[in-house]
Amino acid sequence: MLWSWRLAVRALLAPLAAVLLVVAIEGGALPAYQAYSVALAATYTVLVLSVGLLAGWAGIWSVGHPALFAIGAYTVAFGSSHGWALEPTVLVAMVLAGGCGAFLGFAGARFSVLYIALLTLAFSLVALEVINRWVDVTGGDQGAAVGELPSLFGGTLAGGGADAVVAAILTAGVVVGIAVLARSTSLRMRMVAAKSHPVVARSVGVAPEAQSALAFGVSGAATGLAGVLLGLITGFVSPETFSLTLGINSVAAAVLGGVGAVAGGVFGGVFLAFAPTLAGLLGIDQLILQGALLILTLLLLPTGVVPSLGALLRTLVRRIRPPSEAVPEPPPATADPPAVGSHTAELEVRDLGVAFGGLQALDGVSLTVRPGEVVAIIGPNGAGKTTLVNALCGLLSGGRTTGSATFAGADLFRVRATRRRRLGIGRTFQHAEVFGELTVAENLLCTSRWVTADRRRAVEALLAQVGLAGLGDRHPDQLPFGPQKRLDLARARAENARLLIMDEPFGGLDSAERGLLAAQIGRVRAAGTSVVIIDHVLEDLFAVADRVVAFDFGRPIGEGTPDQVMADEQVRRSYLGVTTAERLRPLVRAGAEPVLSLTGVTHRYGGVTALDGIDLVVRGGAVLAVVGANGAGKSTLGQILHGSLTPTAGERTVPEPVRSSLVPEGRALFRSLSVRENLEVAGYAAGVKGRELRSRIDDAAEWLPERVRTRLGLPAAALSGGEQQLLAVARALIADPRLVVVDEPALGLAPALVDEVYGRIAGLAEDGVTVVVLEQLLTRALTVAHEVVVLHEGVIGATGSPEDPSFAVRAERAYFGASSTEHPVRP
Repeated sequence: MLWSWRLAVRALLAPLAAVLLVVAIEGGALPAYQAYSVALAATYTVLVLSVGLLAGWAGIWSVGHPALFAIGAYTVAFGSSHGWALEPTVLVAMVLAGGCGAFLGFAGARFSVLYIALLTLAFSLVALEVINRWVDVTGGDQGAAVGELPSLFGGTLAGGGADAVVAAILTAGVVVGIAVLARSTSLRMRMVAAKSHPVVARSVGVAPEAQSALAFGVSGAATGLAGVLLGLITGFVSPETFSLTLGINSVAAAVLGGVGAVAGGVFGGVFLAFAPTLAGLLGIDQLILQGALLILTLLLLPTGVVPSLGALLRTLVRRIRPPSEAVPEPPPATADPPAVGSHTAELEVRDLGVAFGGLQALDGVSLTVRPGEVVAIIGPNGAGKTTLVNALCGLLSGGRTTGSATFAGADLFRVRATRRRRLGIGRTFQHAEVFGELTVAENLLCTSRWVTADRRRAVEALLAQVGLAGLGDRHPDQLPFGPQKRLDLARARAENARLLIMDEPFGGLDSAERGLLAAQIGRVRAAGTSVVIIDHVLEDLFAVADRVVAFDFGRPIGEGTPDQVMADEQVRRSYLGVTTAERLRPLVRAGAEPVLSLTGVTHRYGGVTALDGIDLVVRGGAVLAVVGANGAGKSTLGQILHGSLTPTAGERTVPEPVRSSLVPEGRALFRSLSVRENLEVAGYAAGVKGRELRSRIDDAAEWLPERVRTRLGLPAAALSGGEQQLLAVARALIADPRLVVVDEPALGLAPALVDEVYGRIAGLAEDGVTVVVLEQLLTRALTVAHEVVVLHEGVIGATGSPEDPSFAVRAERAYFGASSTEHPVRP
């Protein structure tokens, strides 16, 4: 109740200020010419506000608003000359401008910010041409006069009269008040959500295309209203008023005041109206003044004048009265009583297949999830787990889907992603993809079309259940990573979700946060909600799962309790790998000296600890394999070894300078460039050119398959997966490195190609190059490496030599953590 009163008071400030201005004008405190300037400022306030809020809330930058502005102005001119009443004229102007805006928003929703800006630019150019040619309506170059418009409630309003000035000021006050109220509605929240994370927005029932059309439509209607006000206060409409210069100036004024801030729109509108007067007083050109102020604002106050001053004020208040930074713990995980008749839906997947071009990501998947059951989906990287959950949530991009999936009596593949939320499907994301521009409470409120007092109370209760009580007014970036994950869970549970799909919820959490999350999952299950979880932290995953389904190469390969699944030999091989290749390890030189070492290395990404206390020595001329499941920290460790990433703590020691190259996961080739050009780019980056570069390219080409070696002009995109991997390694060799870090060289390759790639890698060690291989498959690492390091959740779990008969068992235990069972690895 207190919140609603505060909101009402804030919303009434603008109309009250408008009334006070009118009283001052009517009382003679302001001369007539200043009254006109105030009315013009009020009109421009509505224009700049519509531009700034459209950009800030919906992420749409428009330079076409002068055309919408013109629609309003010419509509009032046409209406006054044809005997229309005031109110219908205003309505027609707003509908026409709003309809054009909605069309632009819907048509531009699929494009980037640049293309939308170009679309609005084209619209403005077309509108100007129509204005100049449609002489019967617009008067062409001569313009059109605005006469009297009778009101349906009595009296008349004449263009250019004193009453028009009063009407403009009062109308602007009302519009600003409405904008203040709109900030607290789901209208703004859903626009911001669609702008921030379109994919995540779909998962909570927000359609980005619809939000873009709605946002631009409302902005267009407000701009049309501003055009009506302009016609009324000036009494005359001419085409030069609506040039592209006005579009650029309105965007600049919105940026100057603060994009997305209501008070910023008021500031920008006032500045736009009084800029000519200010430039005259300073004796400089208006464009120079506007350009200089905009440059200074972007450099010194990048968020705009009003938001920057507001941030400064909040900083001063915090210094006087610092807020508590403590995040409350969630209450004990007691069961919520299931809502009557709401948790009886069953998920049924039958013969599901998903193909991306020639890649069959899922094939023949059948799965049933009963109400109140927690089903864990496991499998190595690339097994199809994320494709499965994206298919269930409707978030596939471009995939061809076959088979069926039903939930709550609905065929999911006939239901849009945004409607699946209404069926009761909630989704969490791997990296807690929260809406950063919304507060904690607004992240949950945006899932509803209407924000009511009951809805706010329900959100407060849900936040309390996940340990975020009292934090609703904070923004997510003010929370550690663990509470952000809990916020993601709360958002997925909002609106009484009956099926909860969780994508790696335990990833990046410490042991305490994982325990809290497990308790929350228990609460959800006890309430009768079905849960589907994919994760690589097996010990925590198995602690909450009723049933486990293992995937590999897009198909289920095992199902049962956690113990049953992990005892399945086929499941273990999918994680640990299997190969028939002979051991490829070359002999390492006796007494090889370390080329680099890590001591106490820890690395964090925000609140996520990727590596913790790593001590590691890399010896020259050896193949070191770093093994771990997806998310174990391998790529982070590889970047630190390469030197391209500085650890948060600890030391990277290099006895002597060593040239190093990194072959990243996914190869990162320049697909549109030829094979030769990919090699040349690497040479230029290493400072090699001329004859030396040509010589190194010839040497690297010998490393490539014959089909590629004899066709260096082929685009990289035309190569097979194995050929691309070999090209990526060859590109790394252009720098003549002494240390090469190769991240997941076997990912996505056929077994025969895997053997070829690893055979080439072993050959590098024979030539004296130190190689670090980051690999998921333990068996493969035991086959090719001199030394193997097993990473588990950012910590080294085991280190040893494949020649040690007991190391395979220790390495497997470390790979799976506490959930492992004693099944030896069979290389």
